[in-house]
Amino acid sequence: YQAQDLMEQAKQIQQLSQSTNTMLIWIAAISLLVGGIGVMNIMLVTVTERTREIGLKKAIGARKKTIMMQFLTEAVVLTSLGGLLGVLTGLILAKMISLLNGTPVAISIPASIFSVLFSMLIGIVFGLIPSWKAANLDPIEALRHE
Repeated sequence: YQAQDLMEQAKQIQQLSQSTNTMLIWIAAISLLVGGIGVMNIMLVTVTERTREIGLKKAIGARKKTIMMQFLTEAVVLTSLGGLLGVLTGLILAKMISLLNGTPVAISIPASIFSVLFSMLIGIVFGLIPSWKAANLDPIEALRHE
């Protein structure tokens, strides 16, 4: 037979829990970074595809700020919709798992709101470079772009 101290078991469980939480935080951080880079790449492609449009807007008097805000808004809308879709998917999956195993699931409205707001922040941060690039295009060169 083997005897174990309950305090030792509790300590091991706590260490395992901390390790799991740390791993999940790293996975989330890497996922957000990869997702943000993906959004930035999509927005850079959008800027490239719409170079003539941007040049035309600048030629008729659009300000840098206006063009920058347009592309930042597009990035924020894109990430916000992604955040909402992620939260809804998570809620649906949690509810389905709850129904399957009979365990109640607590849904945190503040955490859901924070998730969507954080996805908006990701859109702002990773939308800055493409929007800055769009705002600083030379209108003459942009109009020549094929």
